[in-house]
Amino acid sequence: MKFTVVGAGAMGYRYGVLLQDAGNQVEFVDTWKPNVEKVRQQGGVFVSRDHQNRQLVPVKLFYPEEYHGNPDVWIFFTKQMQLADFLKRTAHCFNDQQYALTCMNGMGHVEKLLKYFKPAKLLAGTALVATVLNGPGDVDFIGARGAGTMNLANYTEKPDEMTHKVVAELKKAQFNPNLTTNFMGTLMAKVVFNSVVNTLCTLFEITMGEFASYSGADELSRQLINEAYDVCERAGVQMLNTRQAELDSINYVSKVANPLHYPSMYQDMSHNRPTEVDYINGYLVKLGQKYNYAATTHAFLTHLVHLAEHTRQQNAVKTHNK
Repeated sequence: MKFTVVGAGAMGYRYGVLLQDAGNQVEFVDTWKPNVEKVRQQGGVFVSRDHQNRQLVPVKLFYPEEYHGNPDVWIFFTKQMQLADFLKRTAHCFNDQQYALTCMNGMGHVEKLLKYFKPAKLLAGTALVATVLNGPGDVDFIGARGAGTMNLANYTEKPDEMTHKVVAELKKAQFNPNLTTNFMGTLMAKVVFNSVVNTLCTLFEITMGEFASYSGADELSRQLINEAYDVCERAGVQMLNTRQAELDSINYVSKVANPLHYPSMYQDMSHNRPTEVDYINGYLVKLGQKYNYAATTHAFLTHLVHLAEHTRQQNAVKTHNK
């Protein structure tokens, strides 16, 4: 099968490289010039696993405007705020026969993708897979091969033959995919997960394991989970997990699967890049408002993340002016 990965960042590289290893034809599209030029200079991307066994993996990486491929499946792993631009710049390659797959963090991407792909050909889900982009052309896969899981669903909630073929390739690449027929519930499970772990670890600049080791971690998690589930219930979203199962998932990933991992929001914050908090906690706040429910804790955390961003920007200006 032929895949094209849009967004050659941490997760884009992980999905693309492992699908390539599984025997698929894979190409990458990215807009970050240092990344594209570094990959071309060194002839591929350097891949490590848990900071070890760094090796160069040959990949084909293009800017959107120069790409003219025709994949069976597009895989989208951009930041939420970057997706619209990526789609516009790559649209000359889209056609009615292609499928789109995405496991991006947060919410807001589905509506954008539906402007270019048929509902029956849109697959979306969540990935509990930890990966770090060390720099241009240099990525670190966290966890042993086969670690992590993912859930995905058709937008129409009616899996077709092509969907099962995609799932089969994801299994070969050891992503442990779980195909569901609950589209919104599948996506919202990761939103709730990220609204706890990503946000709190980012604010306190700690790993997932350090968060989980705090004696009050479960109480913090429950407050955020309960508020998020209250929102989803009012919006008519049937969640995949019970509230307790969601807490258990947070604890398992934080304590067992990836205790040394800094979430992607922390990685953005630490590099002074905009975070996706508006598409995670902020999304829950806006969804609650539609149904006259005030998700006050999520609103408070959204403001705290933006305050942290603002503070870092102010400190950067002060340092520059010294």
